[in-house]
Parts: sequence; C-alpha cells; structure tokens
Amino acid sequence: MFFRQLFDDESKTYTYLIANPNTKEAVLVDPVLEQVERDRNLLQELGFKLRYCLETHIHADHITATAKLRELTGCLGVLPEKAQVTRADKFIRDGEKLLIGSILIQAIATPGHTDSHMAYQVNDVSEAAPKELRVLTGDALLIRGCGRTDFQGGDAGILFDSVTQRLFTLPEETLVYPAHDYRGCTVSTIEEEKRWNPRFTGRDRARFIKIMTNLELPEPQKMMEAIPANVHCGNIAFPEIW
Repeated sequence: MFFRQLFDDESKTYTYLIANPNTKEAVLVDPVLEQVERDRNLLQELGFKLRYCLETHIHADHITATAKLRELTGCLGVLPEKAQVTRADKFIRDGEKLLIGSILIQAIATPGHTDSHMAYQVNDVSEAAPKELRVLTGDALLIRGCGRTDFQGGDAGILFDSVTQRLFTLPEETLVYPAHDYRGCTVSTIEEEKRWNPRFTGRDRARFIKIMTNLELPEPQKMMEAIPANVHCGNIAFPEIW
C-alpha cells in the first residue's frame, strides 16, 4: 500500500493519498482546493489514477477540492451518508467498505464534531502486506485533542461516545492520522490518545461536555465561504447562502 500524508499550511489540514501500487488506483481523503495542483502533479508523477475523493465531513475551515479534482480526473466524490450535500457521487454508510484492490477502507460513524462525521480504517488485507493498522480520524479525534462541537449539528456528548465507544475500542497499536494539527504533530496511536489525550483521559461524559461547552473558540476564518461551497462538494459555482 502507498500511504502519504500531505499538509496545507493555511488551514492546517492533512490530506491523505492512499493508493494500490499494483492497480495504480488511488483515493484522496479530505483534499484542499488550494492544493489541487500539488495533488494532481503527485498523482501524475507516481502514475496513479484517482478513483475517489473521500470526505470525513463537511469542512468549515477550507473548501474541498473534490469538485475540481472530479473535473480534472473523473474521480467520484464520496461523502458520509447523513451529510446534507448536493453533487456527491456516492454516500458511504457506517461499516461500508471501499476496496482499492487489496486495500480496504472502512467507514466508522463518529458524529459529534458534526452530525455526519466519519472516520476511516485503512488496511491492506493482502497476505504479503505488513499488518499495520491505520485510522483516519478526521476532526473527531485529534492528536491530544478533538474537534469542536458548537456548530454544524455538533454535540459534545455524542462526540464523547463516538471517541470512547468507537475509536478507543480499536486495537491500541492502530496508528491515528487526524484531519488537522496545529502543533506540528503528524501521527499518534489509539493507545497514546487513551492515555494522554487531555480531553478524554480521566474525564467522564458530563465533564467532557462541560469542557467543550466552555471552550469559547472563534469561528473558523473561512467558515462563511467554506460551508456554502462544501455543501456542493466544493463547487464554488453554487454560492448559496448557508
């Protein structure tokens, strides 16, 4: 399996390129509009054909590149099943799998940051592949943190349940790859986050809700342009008022 973590400095967004070197098929998870040329050039250099753009949720801090990459490559835009969006090619359900040859990408419903959030387990199930487990956690679980819950149908109690009952029950050696990081961290593990994540360690559900309710974070700078575009999979030709 080819696995590459890419970074957009402005939004602090991680995009993930996952590809099967044998079939040359690829998936981009959470692509950023301003990085289209970077991502397209990398695909061309490596000889990969983009099959899917896969989103963890409707982003508020950047415009997705899904619409532009679909135009350029013919890929399909895949969104979580409860996302209120237009122009998606496919909606993915909890537990549903995308297969790229021997690479299995399985959706895990993890609402709470938004009401339609998905995480994705990524495994190469071929017998010859190293048994390294990965999970793309989106904004549900960050490295030593978690996503906010104060808009887009967010709910702190539901996020606590998603992380503790869905993500923290994965094998502890599973590598954690978030959608964002603001401190230069790139990867963690489920074991590390269970032991050291200050939002969850030693917190019960009620305490977590209280912490999240009192964060008083500013709105994302691009929120008023990102969400209206992202409800159309990043197609900025549909500037609806959100």
